[in-house]
Amino acid sequence: MDMSPLLKAFSALSDETRLSIVEQLMKRGELPAGDLVEGSGISAPAISRHLKVLRDAGLVRQRAEGTKRLYSPCPDGLQLIANWTISRREFWDTSLDRLEAAILEEDTPS
Repeated sequence: MDMSPLLKAFSALSDETRLSIVEQLMKRGELPAGDLVEGSGISAPAISRHLKVLRDAGLVRQRAEGTKRLYSPCPDGLQLIANWTISRREFWDTSLDRLEAAILEEDTPS
């Protein structure tokens, strides 16, 4: 499996501002960049740079409507992260089961 798209996605989301942008788009739907700037305390050029990183990582898509650029979450990119996370569920379930067994063993009087 080529891990580079997944690495780009995680790298893009490692920044608090970019994660916040994706969260906003997932919650509110398609938005113009100006709406992402309002109340963020971040300049429009900085938001644009963050959106470019998210587009390059396949997490956000852009479409033009006249002079506006509208942004929305990209389901394929987000699904990539979800699939990877779900595929690691067995690891976490097994680890948590071992932890539970160790705690129960420790609590059991000898």
